Amino acid sequence: MALTFPNHETTADYDELQRENEQLRIQLREAQKLTALGELLSTTTHEFNNILLAVINYAKMGIRHRDDATRDRALEKILLSGERAAKITNSILGMARNRSSKIEPTDLGKLVDDTLVLLERELRKYRISLETRYDENLPEAMANGNQIQQVLLNLVTNARQAMKPGGTLTIAMTHDLQQGTVDLMIRDSGSGIPSDQLPHIFNRFYTTKSGPDESGKGGNGLGLAACRDIIEAHRGRIRVASTPGKGTAFTIKLPAASTGLDVVPPVSTIATPTSPASGATVS
Repeated sequence: MALTFPNHETTADYDELQRENEQLRIQLREAQKLTALGELLSTTTHEFNNILLAVINYAKMGIRHRDDATRDRALEKILLSGERAAKITNSILGMARNRSSKIEPTDLGKLVDDTLVLLERELRKYRISLETRYDENLPEAMANGNQIQQVLLNLVTNARQAMKPGGTLTIAMTHDLQQGTVDLMIRDSGSGIPSDQLPHIFNRFYTTKSGPDESGKGGNGLGLAACRDIIEAHRGRIRVASTPGKGTAFTIKLPAASTGLDVVPPVSTIATPTSPASGATVS
């Protein structure tokens, strides 16, 4: 009877490849973050230009008119414009600076609001209506704010691209007491995803798009794969429900900080998210 011995060299090579693969994943996430930041800077530059024009015009109006009522109105408009600029700046800096790499109690509501500030101009450009529904007394979620914001940017941008001008974007957050999770749903009223494509959308380099849109975003098949990796690293789950012609809903389940749970239950026990209509789902 022949004896076999483990090939330690092969095992070491495999471990090294695993480490290199993980490093490449981290570098890819950082590159995607910088790409998203560059796209946002391009968008917000136009927004800042509009804000500056408003400040200049109201300042001129205040100089031209000597009456107190007109000057007060001009100063109020300048103040509002300045506050708007500060809000945008804080949102961009929050994404750009290196936040803690730890997964810690995080206010998802504030994270969503900060993300929407960055995408407000794009949603307005395409006349996308926004509906938000948050449960009262929503607990914090165990999350890394920077990474979850990348997921939000990707999903909201995808939702906008899936809709014709005049569509509706719905963002809802609920507390699933039974599962011990904070659930975040992003739903669009767009074209939906065919059932034969739905099981593949989280695969790397698989895309339902023909290429980048007119703004140069999307189409490389990396966004949703990265979203899945980030959520799974949080011990969370992401799933999608879609009906062609009616729209798509992505639901993220993250452990609620208040429960002290370290793990989200297996996919088979997670309830189907609210979807635009009955249709295929995939986790």
